[in-house]
Amino acid sequence: MITLPTVIVAIVGGIIPPLLWLFFWLREDSLHPEPKKVIVLSFIFGMIGVAAVLPFEQLARDFIPVTGLVLLAWAFIEEIMKYFAAYLGGLRTKADNEPIDPMIYLITTALGFAALENILFLLSPFDNLLAGVVTGNIRFIGATLLHTVASGTIGLSIALSFYGTAWKKIIYRTTGLCAAIVIHLLFNYFILGARGSDILMVFGFVWLAVILLLIFFEKVKRIRKIKESVRL
Repeated sequence: MITLPTVIVAIVGGIIPPLLWLFFWLREDSLHPEPKKVIVLSFIFGMIGVAAVLPFEQLARDFIPVTGLVLLAWAFIEEIMKYFAAYLGGLRTKADNEPIDPMIYLITTALGFAALENILFLLSPFDNLLAGVVTGNIRFIGATLLHTVASGTIGLSIALSFYGTAWKKIIYRTTGLCAAIVIHLLFNYFILGARGSDILMVFGFVWLAVILLLIFFEKVKRIRKIKESVRL
């Protein structure tokens, strides 16, 4: 039975950490901030994406007999959905006018996706506050960062081809999407059944990926500066 305290813990534990991460990532674009309306829409579309993927993931679990292929299907479904949600939220708008913007929109969407996913996860298996808090912290460290890194990789691929030809953009986006799916798949595969130090190792690799993403953020910022200097 789900009690009111459990619901409160699930909502707070599910949505607050992604919002804190969103604040962190938005500071990376503090010189040219995105419209708040577009950020909010991207986050909301990310949350809606969770509801959209659930029936497809259920079908994959029901009809695919091999666990590894199920994990691959889930990774594919979620990354495609997050990309589509980001497109609806910000990528198709006029606000998407510099290389760093796709990274911001993809990460914002990913954090919205992670927020609702976390809430649903916390609601399902727990009937006491302590278990909910502990599990919320685990997902804050792991799954939320996974979605950020995976979608951020797609955003990075778009950013690196922002001023490129149409074919270059297609190739980079496809490569970024494939990379995101692989990252997602590897995380799910290694975290499945992991215990103790194994979990810490997987989370360590995720943190390393976050650091690399931050480094690439700085690279993308320089793309804008180089383009502006060329125009001058």
